Amino acid sequence: MPATVVIGAQWGDEAKGKIVDYLAEDADLVIRYNGGNNAGHTVVLGSQVYKFHLVPCGILHPHATCIIADGEVIDPGVLANELDDLERRGISLDRLKVSMNCHIILPYHVAIDRLEEERKGRKALGTTVRGIGPAYADKASRTGIRVADFIDPKRFHDRLAENLKVKNAILNKIYGAEGFPLDAILAEYATYADRIRPFVDNTTYLIHDALKAGKKLLFEGAQGTMLDIDHGTYPFVTSSHVVAGGACLGTGIGPRDVDRVVAVAKAYTTRVGAGVFPTELSDATGDYIRERGQEYGTTTGRPRRCGWHDTVLLRYSAMVNSVTELAITLLDVLTGIDPIKVCRAYRCDGAETDRLPGDWEATSQCEPVYDELPGWTEDISGVTRFDDLPSNAKRYIRHIEKLAGIPVRFVSVGPSREQTIVI
Repeated sequence: MPATVVIGAQWGDEAKGKIVDYLAEDADLVIRYNGGNNAGHTVVLGSQVYKFHLVPCGILHPHATCIIADGEVIDPGVLANELDDLERRGISLDRLKVSMNCHIILPYHVAIDRLEEERKGRKALGTTVRGIGPAYADKASRTGIRVADFIDPKRFHDRLAENLKVKNAILNKIYGAEGFPLDAILAEYATYADRIRPFVDNTTYLIHDALKAGKKLLFEGAQGTMLDIDHGTYPFVTSSHVVAGGACLGTGIGPRDVDRVVAVAKAYTTRVGAGVFPTELSDATGDYIRERGQEYGTTTGRPRRCGWHDTVLLRYSAMVNSVTELAITLLDVLTGIDPIKVCRAYRCDGAETDRLPGDWEATSQCEPVYDELPGWTEDISGVTRFDDLPSNAKRYIRHIEKLAGIPVRFVSVGPSREQTIVI
């Protein structure tokens, strides 16, 4: 710090929430900069499990101001429920701020998302059907409704009425579905606006004032690099800028303000939804990893596809994010697997390469080239020092570090805050 960005190095679900929670102990501001309630961050504190979808997970630290920044899209009903749940559990929201520039997800976004996935059938992208993509599409087409509009009853009425003329026509004429009545949305969403209004602020100035004052800032990314709208496995990606540069775009800071980028990667690889996955395991080992790692989506509950760790992806993520250090999570899940494989390169058209092909369709034709390492059987969930890990577990981490060319600073051996080894 002063400004640290935490990003996912794979296809999301890397346990970023735990790493953000751990680093937030030393942060003054924790800022979520992209995505919406298609993302879920889980934090375990003792017997308590917290699942976040829109609120930065730094809210669990009473000293930290938490910001939902410009780059997020907000489903007001989801946010209102999340706020209510946190307050019921005794978490103070006094330090929460919501950017007036966030865009709002509305019922027609969710409906269009679902209907478009149904229309595509077997070619569906595998979205979370939360309306995220359609909301970002409206943002890009300059027809979106922002928080500043939403909390002003007249502006919200006028802009929603104008949008419904188009959205209801699309629902009726393209999908053969019913549209949405203006009055019903206004009545329901007025309650959400009242709930959110006290938290709304000009967060760009809050962030820059903190930087000028020498405060420590922690930027919390959602999803993973390979889901970035520009740099991921398009079209099987999310709709926002996931990479570390997204922290600048989604908050209003400049690149010079960031001096540390922590990339979070699992000790293996997972992804949800369709798309290329070179190291995927469709066998008993993949099933073992899924069940032992409880690889089911925080937001959707969908089972995740599982495979060996892929350092071709990791090096690419390190490059496009200017990564300074790695956090390897869920190492404990690999206990009992012998041997363990690590993808060090791809074989494409008969030639070995340590780079991703620029064409993602071509990547699906590549075969992973593996290094094979011995596994371990010892329970590592209680280990607190790197030197106390089994020798084969240490060898595995050092091998990933060598192939990635980036130092590993954190190793997670369990879900709780205390199960984090700092190297």
